[in-house]
Amino acid sequence: MSKFCDCCGRGPTTGNAVSHSNRHTRRRWLINIRSVRVDVGGGEARKMKICTRCLRSGRINRAA
Repeated sequence: MSKFCDCCGRGPTTGNAVSHSNRHTRRRWLINIRSVRVDVGGGEARKMKICTRCLRSGRINRAA
């Protein structure tokens, strides 16, 4: 499954996991992706992968 939002293009971010002994290992923070039906206009609906930030902010129109 793709880890990018079809609305805003946001994807995973990378950084370091820092242990108690201060060892640094690389890690990824994955975004919260949901597969939703989106109204694209003209009475057409398409399934897209949308992040929950876009869903909360109302950037898309969900299909009924």
